[in-house]
Amino acid sequence: MSSERAPLSAEAVLASSADAVVGLDSELRVTVWNPAAERMFGWSADEVLGGELPIVPAELKGEHGAVLEQVRAGNPLAVYTRRVRRDGTVVDVRIGANRVAGADGRFLGWVLNLHPSDNDVQAQRSAMERARLVRRLTDVVVDINADLSLKSVLDRISRGITELTGADAGGFVLLDEDRVELVSISALSDELQGFTAPLEDSLFGELLRSGKSVLLANEDTRGLQDLVWADLPGLHTIALCVTNVHGRPYGALYALYSQRKVGHIELELLELLAAHAGVAIGNALAYEELNLQRVHEQAVADSSADGIAVLDFGGRVRKWNRSAVELTGYPLEAVEGRHPPFPLPACHGQPVKHKLKDGRWLEILMARIPRTHEWVVDFRDITAQKAMEEEREDFLATSGHELRTPITVIHGYATTLMRKWARLTPDSQYEAVGTIADRSSALVTLVDRLQLGSDVSRGEIRVSRDRFDLLDVLRQAVSAFRPLSERHEVSLDGPDQLPATAGDSLATGMIMDQLLDNALKFSPEGGHVHVTARAEEEAVAVTVDDEGVGLRPGDEERIFDRFVQAGARGDGETGFGGLGLGLYIVRQLARDQGGDVTAQRLERGTRMRFTVPLHRGEAPGPGAGEDAGAEKSPGAAAVRTGVTGGARVTDISHQPPASQKTTKTSSTPESLSPQRSVHRSASPTP
Repeated sequence: MSSERAPLSAEAVLASSADAVVGLDSELRVTVWNPAAERMFGWSADEVLGGELPIVPAELKGEHGAVLEQVRAGNPLAVYTRRVRRDGTVVDVRIGANRVAGADGRFLGWVLNLHPSDNDVQAQRSAMERARLVRRLTDVVVDINADLSLKSVLDRISRGITELTGADAGGFVLLDEDRVELVSISALSDELQGFTAPLEDSLFGELLRSGKSVLLANEDTRGLQDLVWADLPGLHTIALCVTNVHGRPYGALYALYSQRKVGHIELELLELLAAHAGVAIGNALAYEELNLQRVHEQAVADSSADGIAVLDFGGRVRKWNRSAVELTGYPLEAVEGRHPPFPLPACHGQPVKHKLKDGRWLEILMARIPRTHEWVVDFRDITAQKAMEEEREDFLATSGHELRTPITVIHGYATTLMRKWARLTPDSQYEAVGTIADRSSALVTLVDRLQLGSDVSRGEIRVSRDRFDLLDVLRQAVSAFRPLSERHEVSLDGPDQLPATAGDSLATGMIMDQLLDNALKFSPEGGHVHVTARAEEEAVAVTVDDEGVGLRPGDEERIFDRFVQAGARGDGETGFGGLGLGLYIVRQLARDQGGDVTAQRLERGTRMRFTVPLHRGEAPGPGAGEDAGAEKSPGAAAVRTGVTGGARVTDISHQPPASQKTTKTSSTPESLSPQRSVHRSASPTP
């Protein structure tokens, strides 16, 4: 109807209206702002048209959005609320809201009619209702924050939807890239738990595409029976709201109505709950991440071979890893809240070495954590390192002592010859030169022994495993040592014939020489040195018994370490001397040819037991000679025997001759003792 024929125009009606009239398009932009609106709120039309409605207080934006969403669904509303003027003052108003549709029924926007509310009773009633809702919201928020488990938080959110909004059922849908998953439900069938669907086809996807935070869907505007939520009988309305975590969409709250009606209050509460849910979920995620980090840190600490402890500001144990338990023997329960069972470094970067009661050594380091004022203590087992240090010290002391004597004699006689040569008789000159020769020979032997010990420790001594006559080697060794001491009786007992053995005859000769030499050396009062040999199941066992000073308890294995003369034999006061390398070399040579050497304390003296494997007649294996029955040429080690200064000297040369064909290279120079230490498949979508 044109203005020329109509008694009143729409513009005239709006201009004359006593109530403020505001029009909003579908994008929430102000399109109508009549003079009454200017008088009520203070903004002119030019200031507000085309922009966002400025009169809604920040704390009531959720309510405003919920009212508009419900009106858009076709339900006119009248609400009592508050709006803000340009000068910042607040006015109580009654707002009537309705949707605006085109001739084709298409939604165009909203029209709002605002009237000052002078009805104190209604305002008081509205305030009381709002206070009640706030209390309900507070109770629900407290509940969902009562647990930091993510699963528990999501379940509490689903229950909160029905408790707070009065919905007949509820659920939480998780956003997982391009799909959604129903991870928590309330008052719905358990079969829906875990249901997944494409995001594109879901109401959640529609909500995200709209750019709004809340969406209202009912059976009048769309079909709901193709949705998974149709599992709820009589479903007529679905309200959903986005939950943001750290500013990004994480999921959506679904409120389902089958019997009750939904109003703007319910939508506002749903939006508020979604905001609080985002905070609770964020806290739960942070807690889970922290727990995972702690588990990871504990796994790393427990996998460390070092002991790791965390101490509080007062130096008391808070954490104690698995290696700490193994190294110290103290479980966490015994040390938690107490000071560590070892001394701590005086300051950062200065390690402390500490010996435990069981004889093991620890090296202890400590560093401070500035942010927490805690201390991290790292401690490791350095027993092997300390043993090496002691070996090095023993070696330096022993070798220095052993080298000093011949060098002193050589130097003395050489100086005498230089200064007094003309005054010495030929016999004296000859005697002095002979002494120098004897001491030089002893010095060469000592250096060769050091070289051999070094070669053995590096696995560079090569020992063959060929067939040889062990009995012949034993006879030669015993015969060589019988005339060396008038106070000792050296004898060999055994069968007239032994089974064929496999090994290195020269290395076996060295072993016997060392065992017999020790038997004489450590029997200073003389006595019987008894050598026996007998065949066993897999080897021939040779024993060398003496009636000497013997061993101390516990030294049966230690005497085979480098630079060690343990027990009574190793007492410095006895004056036996030596580098402590002989038995170390002997054991390695025996083991390289498949046998072994062990020591045993006797009631009087010591028994050394040496085994040589039997020759089985099979084809030579790796390291065996090409002709097992052939006469052996000098092998990897050669023995040179002589007499110097009344004692037998054994010189071991580590260079193999060219005639040696096939040999075995030792790869284990030392024997190390073990140290302690399913979703439902369906076509519907959420």
